[in-house]
Amino acid sequence: MAKTLKYAAGLAACLPGSAAFAAWDLNMPVGVTELSRQIYGLHMLILWVCVIIAVLVFGAIIYSIVKFRHSKGAVAATFDHSTKVEVVWTVIPIAILVGMAIPAAETLINIEDTRDSDLTVKVTGYQWKWHYEYLDHDISFFSTMDRDSDRARQLRAGVDVRGIDNYLLEVDNPMVVPVGAKVRVLLTANDVIHSWWVPEFGMKKDAIPGFINEMWFRADEPGTYRGQCAELCGRDHAYMPVVVKVLPREEYEAWLREQQGEGAAQAAASDVTSDAAAQIVAKAE
Repeated sequence: MAKTLKYAAGLAACLPGSAAFAAWDLNMPVGVTELSRQIYGLHMLILWVCVIIAVLVFGAIIYSIVKFRHSKGAVAATFDHSTKVEVVWTVIPIAILVGMAIPAAETLINIEDTRDSDLTVKVTGYQWKWHYEYLDHDISFFSTMDRDSDRARQLRAGVDVRGIDNYLLEVDNPMVVPVGAKVRVLLTANDVIHSWWVPEFGMKKDAIPGFINEMWFRADEPGTYRGQCAELCGRDHAYMPVVVKVLPREEYEAWLREQQGEGAAQAAASDVTSDAAAQIVAKAE
């Protein structure tokens, strides 16, 4: 008995802890957007339809094997086909496919419906950073991986990355949007194909040079959501994170005013520099 308990204790010690099991979630995440919940609902609907079909089909197979086995004197049927059976097993699958196609088509149409958006952001992929342009507010900025992560990944050896928050998943300038707003995202690229992906939004779209893709999302929960470029876009592909901050409306308006103030200050400084350069040129002439 003691030996058995010893073996059981050793086996238990080899099993992953609760934190490790938490990362083994077999189902897809629900997400924090309207579309991610619709996609999850469609996924669960199709999954249960497939489960019911599997139970019925394998149940019938197992029943037939047990009930009509040779040892019980079962005799094989002499007919070669049945028109009624063929009609039934053709009509039923068609009905099932049509029934699944209706909610799938509704979800796909909704995914592509970018009408009535509250905010439009143009996202341009570069090797290896993102450029965000708020077309409704004349705000633009680049978003690159934060310096701590970048420095650590370049030094590689001798750096304890556990002390770096959100290692390789933090940026200097995140995309900021208001909670509950329908955000239309226009995607393109400057050099090679990139892919803008935030898992908790349930959406991923390619950014292709010379082409505009579009998608939308509406985040219902404030927070910081992280993703990455999901396209193999070059040697440093792994160092191109996406970070989106979803703020309450008041905080978003404050951020908007701050960005517009910085933009005005930069424009004024640029005008001063241009005027100074013009005066120097005029004196030289």
